[in-house]
Amino acid sequence: MNDSVLALGWAGLLGLMIGSFLNVVIYRLPLMMQAQWDAANSEATLQKLSFNLAVPRSHCPDCQHPLGWRENIPLLSFMLQRGQCAHCQTPIPWRYPAVELITAILFMAVVARYGWGFEALAWAGFAAALVTLAAIDADTHLLPDAITQPLVWAGLLAAQLGLSGLGLSDALWGAVAGYLFLWSVYWLFKGLTGKDGMGQGDFKLLAALGAWLGWPALLSLVLIASLTGVLGGLALKLRGQLSDNGELAFGPYLVIAGLWVMTFGPLPWFGI
Repeated sequence: MNDSVLALGWAGLLGLMIGSFLNVVIYRLPLMMQAQWDAANSEATLQKLSFNLAVPRSHCPDCQHPLGWRENIPLLSFMLQRGQCAHCQTPIPWRYPAVELITAILFMAVVARYGWGFEALAWAGFAAALVTLAAIDADTHLLPDAITQPLVWAGLLAAQLGLSGLGLSDALWGAVAGYLFLWSVYWLFKGLTGKDGMGQGDFKLLAALGAWLGWPALLSLVLIASLTGVLGGLALKLRGQLSDNGELAFGPYLVIAGLWVMTFGPLPWFGI
């Protein structure tokens, strides 16, 4: 078998396994955040919390049936069980196999471009973090600091170590300009309307994208995110799934923009 095909196969398999773990993070991290807020408000100690990324073991959220290894095989279990819990036949949300498949595709794309090595490992981590953030924001309108802030620092470190293809200066100014751009839009909108136009997690996410992709990519990132956001909002409205106040999670569209630029580069119209 051709070595490149074998490498892509291993990358896809690794992506499926990592995607399976990302599903755990996507489901549990917002619940852990809520538990921490509740504990802080009630002056309880976080040591009493018994819910984290490791425990309890994976289970059906409807009937609480613990999943055996045959029910935990990425993508394959979903197909063999015909999209249902093997115990109670409750439909399994499509997001679970989708996250696994998307992560596998992204890992294959990274290995196809960079081969096996630390550079590919860095970009695979970047892609996995973005998939996680997009799904959490779509579900909860939250972009956890536990992911966005380390992603900024990881981008700067990757630039310093020569793993992202950027100079440290481009990465640093990408992070600063990315944050300040959406911060300025937020306060301009708030000053004109008296309303919050977006969450502050969006500032940090664009800062992270700037740290990984550089300040020259920011125009492309904002344009792609804005256009896909408009299309996504229209699609939700036509399907009757847009909230009454018209709120739309912007994080998934920033993620789409980030993954596009990671894979294909900035839009050629800007010449940068």
